[in-house]
Amino acid sequence: MYCVQVREVVIGEGKPKICVPLVARTIDELVREAEVVAQLEPDLVEWRVDFLESLENGFDLTVIFDNLKTIRNKLGNLPLIFTFRTAREGGEREISPEQYVQLNMEALTSGYADLIDVELFSPEADVSTLIQSAHQYGVKVILSNHDFDKTPRKAELINRLRKAQELGGDLPKIAVMPQSTADVLTLLQATWEMNELYADRPIITMSMAGKGVISRLSGEIFGSAVTFGSAGKASAPGQVAVAELRQMLELLHQSQQ
Repeated sequence: MYCVQVREVVIGEGKPKICVPLVARTIDELVREAEVVAQLEPDLVEWRVDFLESLENGFDLTVIFDNLKTIRNKLGNLPLIFTFRTAREGGEREISPEQYVQLNMEALTSGYADLIDVELFSPEADVSTLIQSAHQYGVKVILSNHDFDKTPRKAELINRLRKAQELGGDLPKIAVMPQSTADVLTLLQATWEMNELYADRPIITMSMAGKGVISRLSGEIFGSAVTFGSAGKASAPGQVAVAELRQMLELLHQSQQ
Protein backbone atom coordinates (compact mmCIF):
# COMPACT_ATOMS: atom_id res chain seq x y z
CA MET A 1 0.00 0.00 0.00
CA TYR A 2 1.28 3.47 -0.81
CA CYS A 3 0.68 6.58 1.29
CA VAL A 4 -0.82 9.84 0.05
CA GLN A 5 1.17 12.98 0.80
CA VAL A 6 -0.55 16.36 0.82
CA ARG A 7 1.80 19.24 1.62
CA GLU A 8 3.63 18.03 4.77
CA VAL A 9 0.97 15.50 5.80
CA VAL A 10 1.42 11.83 4.97
CA ILE A 11 -1.90 10.00 4.98
CA GLY A 12 -1.72 6.26 5.51
CA GLU A 13 1.01 5.97 8.12
CA GLY A 14 0.86 6.20 11.90
CA LYS A 15 -2.16 7.70 13.59
CA PRO A 16 -5.27 8.57 11.58
CA LYS A 17 -5.01 12.16 10.43
CA ILE A 18 -7.51 14.60 11.96
CA CYS A 19 -9.64 16.65 9.58
CA VAL A 20 -11.79 19.55 10.79
CA PRO A 21 -14.67 20.82 8.62
CA LEU A 22 -15.49 24.50 8.14
CA VAL A 23 -19.29 24.77 8.25
CA ALA A 24 -19.95 28.51 8.61
CA ARG A 25 -23.00 29.88 6.83
CA THR A 26 -21.81 33.44 6.20
CA ILE A 27 -18.58 34.89 4.84
CA ASP A 28 -17.65 36.69 8.06
CA GLU A 29 -18.30 33.56 10.11
CA LEU A 30 -16.24 31.52 7.67
CA VAL A 31 -13.20 33.76 8.10
CA ARG A 32 -13.44 33.59 11.89
CA GLU A 33 -13.94 29.84 11.82
CA ALA A 34 -10.87 29.36 9.60
CA GLU A 35 -8.78 31.39 12.04
CA VAL A 36 -9.96 29.31 15.01
CA VAL A 37 -9.40 26.00 13.22
CA ALA A 38 -5.90 27.02 12.13
CA GLN A 39 -4.99 27.57 15.80
CA LEU A 40 -6.13 24.02 16.61
CA GLU A 41 -3.51 22.69 14.17
CA PRO A 42 -5.41 19.71 12.72
CA ASP A 43 -3.79 17.66 9.97
CA LEU A 44 -6.39 18.63 7.36
CA VAL A 45 -9.18 21.16 6.95
CA GLU A 46 -12.33 20.64 4.86
CA TRP A 47 -14.43 23.52 3.56
CA ARG A 48 -18.05 22.37 3.31
CA VAL A 49 -19.17 24.80 0.62
CA ASP A 50 -22.77 23.61 0.72
CA PHE A 51 -23.27 25.28 4.12
CA LEU A 52 -22.95 28.78 2.63
CA GLU A 53 -26.25 30.67 2.87
CA SER A 54 -25.33 32.85 -0.11
CA LEU A 55 -25.78 29.82 -2.40
CA GLU A 56 -29.51 30.01 -1.74
CA ASN A 57 -29.63 33.17 -3.87
CA GLY A 58 -27.79 31.71 -6.84
CA PHE A 59 -24.74 29.82 -7.95
CA ASP A 60 -21.93 32.40 -8.03
CA LEU A 61 -18.52 30.92 -8.81
CA THR A 62 -16.77 34.25 -8.22
CA VAL A 63 -17.98 34.41 -4.62
CA ILE A 64 -16.94 30.81 -4.00
CA PHE A 65 -13.52 31.37 -5.58
CA ASP A 66 -12.90 34.49 -3.50
CA ASN A 67 -13.81 32.65 -0.31
CA LEU A 68 -11.58 29.72 -1.22
CA LYS A 69 -8.67 32.14 -1.63
CA THR A 70 -9.43 33.77 1.73
CA ILE A 71 -9.57 30.42 3.53
CA ARG A 72 -6.32 29.30 1.92
CA ASN A 73 -4.58 32.42 3.22
CA LYS A 74 -5.94 31.88 6.74
CA LEU A 75 -4.83 28.24 6.92
CA GLY A 76 -1.18 28.71 6.07
CA ASN A 77 0.32 25.35 5.11
CA LEU A 78 -2.60 23.21 6.33
CA PRO A 79 -3.96 20.97 3.55
CA LEU A 80 -7.40 22.09 2.38
CA ILE A 81 -10.19 19.84 1.11
CA PHE A 82 -12.88 21.43 -1.07
CA THR A 83 -16.25 19.71 -0.61
CA PHE A 84 -19.73 20.39 -1.89
CA ARG A 85 -21.87 17.70 -0.25
CA THR A 86 -25.12 17.23 -2.15
CA ALA A 87 -28.44 16.87 -0.36
CA ARG A 88 -28.82 13.29 -1.55
CA GLU A 89 -25.71 12.40 0.47
CA GLY A 90 -26.54 14.41 3.57
CA GLY A 91 -25.46 17.88 2.42
CA GLU A 92 -27.24 21.19 2.84
CA ARG A 93 -28.48 21.73 -0.71
CA GLU A 94 -28.62 20.33 -4.21
CA ILE A 95 -27.11 21.61 -7.46
CA SER A 96 -27.24 20.25 -10.99
CA PRO A 97 -24.62 17.73 -12.18
CA GLU A 98 -23.30 20.40 -14.54
CA GLN A 99 -22.89 22.89 -11.70
CA TYR A 100 -21.25 20.22 -9.55
CA VAL A 101 -18.59 19.57 -12.18
CA GLN A 102 -18.12 23.27 -12.84
CA LEU A 103 -17.72 24.02 -9.14
CA ASN A 104 -15.13 21.31 -8.57
CA MET A 105 -13.24 22.24 -11.73
CA GLU A 106 -13.02 25.80 -10.43
CA ALA A 107 -11.60 24.51 -7.15
CA LEU A 108 -9.05 22.12 -8.60
CA THR A 109 -7.70 24.65 -11.10
CA SER A 110 -7.59 27.50 -8.56
CA GLY A 111 -4.33 26.50 -6.89
CA TYR A 112 -5.97 26.94 -3.46
CA ALA A 113 -7.43 23.46 -2.85
CA ASP A 114 -5.16 20.50 -2.15
CA LEU A 115 -7.92 17.90 -2.39
CA ILE A 116 -11.46 17.77 -3.72
CA ASP A 117 -14.21 15.46 -2.51
CA VAL A 118 -16.10 13.82 -5.38
CA GLU A 119 -19.20 11.74 -4.71
CA LEU A 120 -18.85 8.18 -5.95
CA PHE A 121 -22.43 7.99 -7.23
CA SER A 122 -22.13 11.07 -9.42
CA PRO A 123 -22.39 10.27 -13.15
CA GLU A 124 -19.36 8.11 -13.92
CA ALA A 125 -18.26 10.31 -16.81
CA ASP A 126 -18.22 13.29 -14.44
CA VAL A 127 -16.24 11.34 -11.85
CA SER A 128 -13.68 10.37 -14.49
CA THR A 129 -13.39 13.94 -15.76
CA LEU A 130 -12.85 15.37 -12.28
CA ILE A 131 -10.29 12.75 -11.26
CA GLN A 132 -8.26 13.15 -14.45
CA SER A 133 -8.37 16.95 -14.24
CA ALA A 134 -7.47 16.98 -10.56
CA HIS A 135 -4.44 14.79 -11.14
CA GLN A 136 -3.29 17.02 -13.99
CA TYR A 137 -3.23 19.92 -11.51
CA GLY A 138 -1.63 17.93 -8.70
CA VAL A 139 -4.83 17.81 -6.65
CA LYS A 140 -5.81 14.64 -4.76
CA VAL A 141 -9.32 13.20 -4.88
CA ILE A 142 -11.40 11.78 -2.04
CA LEU A 143 -13.97 9.58 -3.79
CA SER A 144 -16.78 9.33 -1.27
CA ASN A 145 -20.13 7.79 -0.47
CA HIS A 146 -22.41 8.68 2.44
CA ASP A 147 -25.51 6.82 3.66
CA PHE A 148 -27.33 8.75 6.38
CA ASP A 149 -30.13 6.18 6.64
CA LYS A 150 -28.49 2.81 7.15
CA THR A 151 -25.42 0.60 7.03
CA PRO A 152 -25.31 -1.60 3.92
CA ARG A 153 -24.09 -5.19 4.13
CA LYS A 154 -20.36 -5.75 4.52
CA ALA A 155 -19.97 -6.99 0.94
CA GLU A 156 -21.63 -3.84 -0.40
CA LEU A 157 -19.40 -1.57 1.70
CA ILE A 158 -16.32 -3.32 0.35
CA ASN A 159 -17.65 -3.17 -3.22
CA ARG A 160 -18.13 0.60 -2.97
CA LEU A 161 -14.65 1.14 -1.58
CA ARG A 162 -13.15 -1.09 -4.28
CA LYS A 163 -15.07 0.80 -6.97
CA ALA A 164 -13.74 4.11 -5.65
CA GLN A 165 -10.24 2.70 -5.83
CA GLU A 166 -10.71 1.27 -9.33
CA LEU A 167 -12.01 4.62 -10.61
CA GLY A 168 -8.79 6.27 -9.46
CA GLY A 169 -9.78 8.00 -6.25
CA ASP A 170 -6.70 8.71 -4.14
CA LEU A 171 -8.66 8.23 -0.92
CA PRO A 172 -11.77 6.01 -1.12
CA LYS A 173 -14.21 7.07 1.60
CA ILE A 174 -17.46 5.72 2.99
CA ALA A 175 -19.61 6.96 5.89
CA VAL A 176 -22.73 5.12 7.05
CA MET A 177 -25.43 5.40 9.69
CA PRO A 178 -25.72 2.58 12.22
CA GLN A 179 -29.11 1.38 13.40
CA SER A 180 -27.51 -0.96 15.93
CA THR A 181 -24.13 -1.76 17.43
CA ALA A 182 -23.99 -4.71 15.03
CA ASP A 183 -23.94 -2.17 12.18
CA VAL A 184 -20.85 -0.57 13.70
CA LEU A 185 -19.15 -3.96 13.74
CA THR A 186 -20.13 -4.43 10.09
CA LEU A 187 -18.42 -1.16 9.15
CA LEU A 188 -15.30 -2.02 11.13
CA GLN A 189 -15.07 -5.51 9.63
CA ALA A 190 -15.52 -4.12 6.11
CA THR A 191 -12.77 -1.59 6.82
CA TRP A 192 -10.39 -4.29 8.03
CA GLU A 193 -11.10 -6.60 5.10
CA MET A 194 -10.76 -3.83 2.53
CA ASN A 195 -7.51 -2.69 4.08
CA GLU A 196 -6.04 -6.18 4.40
CA LEU A 197 -7.23 -7.79 1.17
CA TYR A 198 -7.92 -5.16 -1.50
CA ALA A 199 -6.63 -1.68 -0.74
CA ASP A 200 -3.47 -0.41 -2.41
CA ARG A 201 -3.98 3.09 -0.98
CA PRO A 202 -5.31 4.62 2.26
CA ILE A 203 -9.07 4.45 2.85
CA ILE A 204 -11.41 6.51 5.02
CA THR A 205 -14.39 4.93 6.78
CA MET A 206 -16.71 5.86 9.61
CA SER A 207 -19.90 4.85 11.32
CA MET A 208 -21.81 7.98 12.28
CA ALA A 209 -23.80 9.15 15.32
CA GLY A 210 -23.19 8.17 18.94
CA LYS A 211 -23.10 4.45 18.30
CA GLY A 212 -20.37 4.89 15.69
CA VAL A 213 -17.93 7.06 17.67
CA ILE A 214 -15.62 4.09 18.22
CA SER A 215 -15.04 3.94 14.46
CA ARG A 216 -13.73 7.51 14.52
CA LEU A 217 -11.16 6.55 17.14
CA SER A 218 -9.96 3.11 16.06
CA GLY A 219 -8.81 3.77 12.51
CA GLU A 220 -5.22 2.82 13.25
CA ILE A 221 -6.39 -0.62 14.38
CA PHE A 222 -8.92 -1.37 11.64
CA GLY A 223 -7.48 0.58 8.71
CA SER A 224 -9.11 4.00 8.33
CA ALA A 225 -6.51 6.70 7.63
CA VAL A 226 -8.48 9.90 8.36
CA THR A 227 -10.98 10.84 11.05
CA PHE A 228 -13.15 13.94 11.30
CA GLY A 229 -13.32 16.09 14.43
CA SER A 230 -15.21 19.27 15.23
CA ALA A 231 -14.15 22.73 16.30
CA GLY A 232 -17.67 23.70 17.31
CA LYS A 233 -20.55 22.73 15.05
CA ALA A 234 -20.13 19.27 13.55
CA SER A 235 -20.66 18.55 9.86
CA ALA A 236 -21.91 15.03 10.60
CA PRO A 237 -23.36 13.21 13.64
CA GLY A 238 -20.84 11.76 16.07
CA GLN A 239 -17.85 14.02 15.46
CA VAL A 240 -15.64 14.48 18.53
CA ALA A 241 -14.02 17.77 19.58
CA VAL A 242 -10.48 18.04 18.21
CA ALA A 243 -8.63 18.19 21.53
CA GLU A 244 -10.38 15.09 22.90
CA LEU A 245 -10.00 13.27 19.60
CA ARG A 246 -6.26 13.95 19.52
CA GLN A 247 -5.82 12.59 23.05
CA MET A 248 -7.72 9.39 22.31
CA LEU A 249 -5.89 8.77 19.05
CA GLU A 250 -2.57 9.18 20.84
CA LEU A 251 -3.64 6.75 23.57
CA LEU A 252 -4.56 4.10 21.00
CA HIS A 253 -1.39 4.79 19.05
CA GLN A 254 0.77 4.23 22.13
CA SER A 255 -1.03 0.94 22.80
CA GLN A 256 0.07 -0.30 19.37
CA GLN A 257 3.78 0.21 20.07
